[in-house]
Amino acid sequence: MPTEFNRVYLAAAGLHLPGEPVGNDEMDHYIAPINRISGRIKQRILAENGIQTRHYAIDAEGNTVQNHAQLAASAIRDCLRQTETTLEQISLLSVGSSGGDALMPGFANMIQGELGAPPMQTLSSQGVCAAGVSAIEFAAQAIELGTHRQALAVAAEMPSRMFKRSRFAPRGYQSDFDAHFLRWMLSDGAGAMLFSRQPQPRNGLRIKLKWVHQKSFSGDYPVCMQLGLTEDRSKSFLDFASSSEAEAAGALSLRQDIRLLPHLFDVCIHEYVKLVEAGWIKSEEVNHFLCHYSSAKFMPVVEELLAKAGLTIPAERWYSNLATRGNTGAASIFIMLAEFLQKKTLRAGEKIFCFIPESGRITAAYMLFEVEDANAPESNQPAAAASSSTAASTPAIAAPHQPEDAPLPLQPLLTRLASLWQDYRSQAWRTPVIHRLVSGRFDVAAYRNWTAQWVPQVKEGSLWMREAVASLNGEFAALGQLITTHAGEEQNDFQILYQDYQAAGGELPLAALKRNPGGEALNSYLHALASSPNPVGLLGAIYIIEGTGQRIVPALLPLLRQQVALPPQAFRFLEYHGANDEHHLARWLAAIEITLALDPKAAEAIYATAKRTAQLYLMQLEHIQD
Repeated sequence: MPTEFNRVYLAAAGLHLPGEPVGNDEMDHYIAPINRISGRIKQRILAENGIQTRHYAIDAEGNTVQNHAQLAASAIRDCLRQTETTLEQISLLSVGSSGGDALMPGFANMIQGELGAPPMQTLSSQGVCAAGVSAIEFAAQAIELGTHRQALAVAAEMPSRMFKRSRFAPRGYQSDFDAHFLRWMLSDGAGAMLFSRQPQPRNGLRIKLKWVHQKSFSGDYPVCMQLGLTEDRSKSFLDFASSSEAEAAGALSLRQDIRLLPHLFDVCIHEYVKLVEAGWIKSEEVNHFLCHYSSAKFMPVVEELLAKAGLTIPAERWYSNLATRGNTGAASIFIMLAEFLQKKTLRAGEKIFCFIPESGRITAAYMLFEVEDANAPESNQPAAAASSSTAASTPAIAAPHQPEDAPLPLQPLLTRLASLWQDYRSQAWRTPVIHRLVSGRFDVAAYRNWTAQWVPQVKEGSLWMREAVASLNGEFAALGQLITTHAGEEQNDFQILYQDYQAAGGELPLAALKRNPGGEALNSYLHALASSPNPVGLLGAIYIIEGTGQRIVPALLPLLRQQVALPPQAFRFLEYHGANDEHHLARWLAAIEITLALDPKAAEAIYATAKRTAQLYLMQLEHIQD
């Protein structure tokens, strides 16, 4: 069944098509006929596919003008310009294509390098036409789960380099029909979509991604479109003694078995019928139908199959740019949607249905977008929190406070803090002590060592908070009661943690326990700040420290219980904070509201202190295994 989304919005869609449009009569300058029969094949295929112009990233001499990664990077820049979003605001780059400029590393990493983009998560989805949908689905899932707030989904194709006449020289300029076919069908281009957890309305509208559905039928059918196998699909190019022998045998020619294409559309329409029957889509509700068919020849095939199923979508609701942009494989639906959004005037309530059949080994893919009034209330439901596990991957731990749930004046600060939190959480999860726990290699000695260094740090918490209260004056003195209450609740917490240390076999007296260098630096920083006039920035420190107790600790506690052979009373401190810090953070939010009402500029000090506290807390965690 489809993957449904409640918090994923399409903020922008961009495209890039290299060079000037190339008409049918100009194609020979780029991909010349390779033998005496190829001219006839060309005329037959062009008469059927309906393509009038396309774009190539090579010049008439066969030289590469723009490489594959540069095509994708240009589409990304076009996309980001539309919302004035910067690469620094993107944390996930999800890419789909049939391949990049190199066999490895992943294409997404090559694009990130081409852009000079900052560190981010990447995904490279390799396939054929549906590879771009896989990139979209991965990006959307990451946003829905809250792992990322903004993500780029990108698709790019550059088959022209494989179609140059010179590529057929090792075969003596001879080739089979299946290798001829795609030379006159495919062309170059790239598209990019920016997805966001928060709507970015334009013209009073927002576009929500409702669901994505993909299903492969590769277990049912043989290979239809391929690169890297011989004509009879019996041998891989890697099985030859050399690359030149593989080329001579035709194993490096891009082929499509057109005899299998009718099966593709039959399978895809039947899968669409199942979606209708399950209530995911209704043909009469489709306002715009974006269908990626590789040739105009297949449009009546799709129409006929829909009619037979009683699910006709009127022709006036169809949209395609195949005639002017050509077939750009995985990038086609990206380029199509980008141009559609540029040309069409949309209305709230309209549904945009995308259909992407893939011939590689028969895959069906579908997407549904819905246009909403930007002023209408959002019907979003929070995504389910990811369960903790012993896997080495970083869990999707939510920020201590979700910005969208806070009062409006607090949202800008909480948004910045949530972004900071995501980086801090990720780094905390990869520190040696937590990574050892997540990897299932923790023991009693490791737990004892951790608590031994943690006790003196926790002991200082209520001390610097009381010191901060004494430094408040004027209107900010109103914060004193909230912070005093907080300090009072935590002043004996170190005693609970010390008892946990003893339960783990710790024998040193309390006074003999020492902070590690990171803990010492954190302690010095917090005390120095607390002694300054009106140290409201310390609310940022509390955000990180209490957030760690509320969000990270509960994810660690089950792992500790699994690996550390100790009775339940050895984990009293962790269990207490996992449950009680929720109340502490509610009080923190009240303090933030009071502070910003008195001085909106205090937001900068709070953020700066949170950032520095996160750095020092990470230093403390880094030193625990020393």
